[in-house]
Amino acid sequence: MDDNMKQIQENLVEMETEAENLLLAQHQLVENDRMRNGNREALTALRKRARTTKTSVPSPFESIMKEIEGLGTRPLVKELCATCGNHDSTENTWMMFPGTDVFARIPFHAAHTILEKDQTRVDFDVNKLQSYVKEKSFWISEKGALADKISPGVLRSLVTLTDKPK
Repeated sequence: MDDNMKQIQENLVEMETEAENLLLAQHQLVENDRMRNGNREALTALRKRARTTKTSVPSPFESIMKEIEGLGTRPLVKELCATCGNHDSTENTWMMFPGTDVFARIPFHAAHTILEKDQTRVDFDVNKLQSYVKEKSFWISEKGALADKISPGVLRSLVTLTDKPK
């Protein structure tokens, strides 16, 4: 094989590898989005059970201002969880842990705290994967493999300056 043919073969192998990584990232993005929607639904169900919304529980500052008039033996700030509200946070609730088929009965406050932390992690992972997919799509488009699907000008407008590969 001459050098020109080897160069073409290496470029094709590199393009195939990057395209495979792009497809894997897109599939993982779909899975993470499903998990994010499931967590969102579970958190909404817990909020309905506690009869609260994201903004219905007063902030500690509001509690201080309301209780300033009556300075007694009560503490100035009553800690209120935004999800629990006045709901009994020690009441047990059933929860299925992700990746398993095990149900456990855990306190209400612990259940929604686990879900909120998991939701934050999944949101971060989704944003990271979206950036990766944009970067790889841009790279493949610049190589010319996606020229018939997405023009480089359109793709360039989708990718911000900070998302460009270094």
